[in-house]
Amino acid sequence: MQESENDILKRVRKIEIKTRGLSNEIFAGKYHTAFRGRGMSFSEVREYRAGDDVRDIDWNVTARSRKPHIKVYEEERELTMMLLVDVSASRLFGTTGRLKKNIITEIAAVLAFSAAQNNDKVGCIFFSDRVEKFIPPKKGRSHILMIIRELIGFRPESQGTCLSEPLRFLTNVNKKHCTTFILSDFMDASGDRAALDDALKIAGSKHDLVGIRVYDPRETELPDVGIVELRDAESGRKVWVDTSSRAVRDHYAASWRALSDEIDATLKHNRIDTATISTDGDYVAELMKLFKQR
Repeated sequence: MQESENDILKRVRKIEIKTRGLSNEIFAGKYHTAFRGRGMSFSEVREYRAGDDVRDIDWNVTARSRKPHIKVYEEERELTMMLLVDVSASRLFGTTGRLKKNIITEIAAVLAFSAAQNNDKVGCIFFSDRVEKFIPPKKGRSHILMIIRELIGFRPESQGTCLSEPLRFLTNVNKKHCTTFILSDFMDASGDRAALDDALKIAGSKHDLVGIRVYDPRETELPDVGIVELRDAESGRKVWVDTSSRAVRDHYAASWRALSDEIDATLKHNRIDTATISTDGDYVAELMKLFKQR
């Protein structure tokens, strides 16, 4: 059932209170340290001090004042953050009281508010097996609240997933360097790992890519509950499975591990830092760990 406008606004406010508090108390400083700006900008001219780099001497000012002066530079701190958010049907799965969609929304909000604390712009790309929506980067609380509202209420046109599509779009639309978080379960229905690898390589050469992989623990193994019908949320395909069979459960678990290892290998090959977060886990701890390792 589709939520009313009033229900969505209540959820936006609830998420803001929780995630803004986290970003203020925990993440803003960690984010500043982990994600630095690119390049240096001129700050001022001052008198030379022992230990200063002679290559920074301003010869014009030195000649006029007859005292050595140097140019002082500072890091260009302002960044642009892009959130690539998976809105495919598989995000609606959850067996722990929280859907993958809920976790992705909260993490996106924490990251966005952390960026806002550092006066950075935040933009968003919603994707399924296509780019569903593009929100250009802007600053400010009202902009972030709009993103959260869209994350809660957005209804995609497609159910599938193709990770290479938003990465290609990012490469084309963002010419300047940005820090990009990919929030997804990384269940790429296209199955085209070569295309994904190429898209990650090209986007990663221009931008700082970070993977946030969200999964539900029930996806890793089947319970022993007899014969059940399983349905793929993205393709709609249905199959009857005898979960009382140890061989069936072992095969399912092995298939999950193989897929998970393949995803990890693809991200590692492209040098993408990644946090893997369960719907029943502590995403705060996992994000802190991610920020510290950078």
